Order: sequence, then C-alpha cells, then structure tokens
Amino acid sequence: MIVNNFFASSRTIIVAGKGGVGKSTVSAALASAAAQAGLTSLLIELDGKPSLVSGTSHITVRHISPAAALTEYFETHGLARLSKRLVSSGIVDVVATAAPGIDDLLVLGKIKALERERAADIIIVDGPAAGHAVTFLQAPRALYDTVGSGPIRQQAQDVLQFLADPTRCQVMLVTLAEATPVNELIDTAFALEDRVGVALAPIVINAIEEQPLLDIPSSIDASSPLVTAAHFHNSRVMQQTESITDLHTRLPLPTLRLTYSSSATSVIEDLANQLRSQIEQLP
Repeated sequence: MIVNNFFASSRTIIVAGKGGVGKSTVSAALASAAAQAGLTSLLIELDGKPSLVSGTSHITVRHISPAAALTEYFETHGLARLSKRLVSSGIVDVVATAAPGIDDLLVLGKIKALERERAADIIIVDGPAAGHAVTFLQAPRALYDTVGSGPIRQQAQDVLQFLADPTRCQVMLVTLAEATPVNELIDTAFALEDRVGVALAPIVINAIEEQPLLDIPSSIDASSPLVTAAHFHNSRVMQQTESITDLHTRLPLPTLRLTYSSSATSVIEDLANQLRSQIEQLP
C-alpha cells in the first residue's frame, strides 16, 4: 500500500513551519492519516498546547518538555531523587542559560529514544516554528563540537546519527501560499540541508483556495458587495498561484496541497483524507 510505504520511509517526521501556517493542524492530520492507514502513531507536542486529536487505539498524544526529558534521563540512570530536586529548583533553566542548546538536546534525545524503542509505527513531532527549527536541530552539532567527552557528547552524537538517517528522521515543512511564508520556508529548507544534514519530506502547502476564478457578469453592479468579494477572491487565488510557482521554481521538492476544509464535523479528518489521497500519487 502506497500510504503505508510513505510512512514506512521514515519512522519520525518533525513538522515545522512559520507561526500561523497551520503546523499543529498538519501534524494532527498526518497522525490521523497514518491511523486511517492502520498504523499506530505517536503525536509529540513540544509547546504544551492542547492536542487537536484525541487519543485513540491508533493515536497516542504525548507532551515532551526539557524538564520532563531531564527527569526521565536521571531516573533511567538511577538518580530519581536527584532529578526531582534539580527540576523543582529550576536547574533546567539555569543549565540551558549556561549551555545553550542543552534543553533542545534533551528533547531530541527523548524523541530519539522513543524512535529506537519503536514506541509507534510512526512518530510525528509538532515541532518548533521555522525560525527556531534550525537552532533546535543544530543544538546536537554545537554541543558535540564544544563538549570534549562525557554523557552530553555521547547523547549529542547519538542524536546526530538519528537526524542524519532519513529512515529514522525527516523534517516536513509547512507553508501558506503567500510570499513571506514561502520565502521563510525556502531559507529554512536550505539551512536544514546545509547546516543540519537532515532529510526533507514533501512540503505541505496549507489553506489553498483552489476554486476557479469567478466570472463576474456585466449585469451586476460593479460597486455591489458581491463584485467586491469576487474581485478579492480572484486576486487571492492569483497571488497563491504565483507563490506556489515561485516555491516550485526555487525549491524543487514534492508538495502536498491542502485546501480549506469544508467538513462541518471534523477538519482534521478531512485534511487527513486529503493527505492520504495525495500521498498515493507521490512518485
């Protein structure tokens, strides 16, 4: 089955995008699409927002924070009592300030551990905004290069191996069909490939208005609200088409296009259906 093959191509997908492009919605829809294909999916939330999907027999939702990752790290190394004291005293914030990137490494290390444990058929991470995505994923390299030895360097090395293996991890970037989000996505894509070395999954273009341009009969008053709305719609469709063309020209990667959902019952399910139908058509 083509959909299953797509999800089997990488065990972890980190979804990233500029704030406001629908990154969390796409993450939830992707988890739902995997569930529809009969796969178990683990949806990881990093920012603490309420999940857009409810846990089902196929979807598990989990929140990971630096403090929780640090606590679990100590507990698995026989230091449970120490971990509670360190977290309650705010040591994570202190360490993060003294060693930039350590909080990101802790979170990535936990994601890597879940992937290694095969916690689900597919792990989907509702990742950071595009501006933070590069620094988030660069943290292991920075710490590996600056720390000479010890558990932090080993953890950084393990995470680097995880990020460099496309069968274990890929990044899916999300954008709107607008100039600013497209420009930021392109910059992020090149930075991730050049400075992080992580593979890129197909790009998701969200909230597309694909209705045909409206013909405005000459009999309608040009000053009427209907004509004004039609002109606005036509202009927006043209601008989106130009932005999509620009994206394809400058970043020749496969794309998945999501139109505004017309579903009155489940937007996530409708978007998941759109993703599945397009995944089946990927080369």
